[in-house]
Amino acid sequence: METDMQSFTPDPTRTTDLRRALGQFGTGVALITVQAPEGPLGITANSFSSVSLDPPLVLWSAARSSKRHDAFAGDTPFCIHVLSADQMPIAHHFAGQGHDFAPYPWEAGPNGAPTLHGCLATFHCSPYAVHAAGDHSIILGQITSAATQPDEPDGLLFKRGQFGRFSPND
Repeated sequence: METDMQSFTPDPTRTTDLRRALGQFGTGVALITVQAPEGPLGITANSFSSVSLDPPLVLWSAARSSKRHDAFAGDTPFCIHVLSADQMPIAHHFAGQGHDFAPYPWEAGPNGAPTLHGCLATFHCSPYAVHAAGDHSIILGQITSAATQPDEPDGLLFKRGQFGRFSPND
């Protein structure tokens, strides 16, 4: 079989190539929030995934080098928000910093975690497990409460380092 694909072996000198290859897989975008001792804290992630229906488990990954890592990898309940395509400013905002919630309406959710308005879905989670995985931590949460929008606007997607929306083929 002939192919024009370029193979490489991932190593510390090829991180750009590995990021480019991983960026070929489009993902949804989520905002994870927690009520930290210093106040509400948020972080944008594209590593969110379902794990199990029984018990109801989800996971996401946080960079261990992030100043926000420890607040999310502890024993505090958190909320995962699935963002709509119209919420790109939220994704950008919390990708850069996590303390300023002033521009975005929110309230304490059923587990006390900050819950933003207008998201496609929210999953309030109790910490289930945290696993070290290279330069990240895999954070598992057990869903204790979930909510969805009655209408289903387009979700925010991330591919090749850019945000966008899904366009179905009719």
